Amino acid sequence: MSIADNLKQVLTELPQGVRLVAVSKFHPNEAIEEAYQAGQRIFGESKVQEMTAKYESLPKDIEWHFIGHLQTNKIKFMIPYVAMIHGIDTYKLLEEVNKQAVKAGRVVNCLLQIHVAQEETKFGFSPEECKEMLAAGEWKNLTHIRICGLMGMASNTDNTEQIDREFRLLKRLFEEIKTTLFADSADFCELSMGMSHDYHEAITAGSTMVRVGSKIFGERNYNN
Repeated sequence: MSIADNLKQVLTELPQGVRLVAVSKFHPNEAIEEAYQAGQRIFGESKVQEMTAKYESLPKDIEWHFIGHLQTNKIKFMIPYVAMIHGIDTYKLLEEVNKQAVKAGRVVNCLLQIHVAQEETKFGFSPEECKEMLAAGEWKNLTHIRICGLMGMASNTDNTEQIDREFRLLKRLFEEIKTTLFADSADFCELSMGMSHDYHEAITAGSTMVRVGSKIFGERNYNN
């Protein structure tokens, strides 16, 4: 099946209100162009340099979402164009994004990354750290970032009960934070969870945004 066919297949499985981030990292421009021609506009990348090169050479109505682990020294390169940063995992990072956004004269959409998986390799705030950071309120002084919701990854396991449990935990945290701290904000509305192998479970748990790559583009070639 072609990329266009794969894309169509994934889109038919998404209920209304769930958006698709097509994860194009390590895939060439031609692959993105094929998905673009088939109507896809939101693409996810995990390396700032690669995303910037693609931004510069591909259509300007593409919404670029940064979904990788972000290093502070790379932020300035993507701030002029990035549509959303999914992986804010420290307050320091939020401050740096704000600082660079001030310079660029933009307000940047951000998601707070929550660590719910049973794996040490995943980044993110613990649910308690996230609540404490938000309750402290310092982030309200950051005028050039917009906190739009939460992002998280479930454990990489075949145990669907565990995956369901982790996604439901994330959804409960999202609801709690929304009602206690963002009740008056229409901006706090995104729950980014679910990837190629578990997006069905994520949707059932309440995801508003799924990040699907290999199911659309095939396996990645890391050698390019």
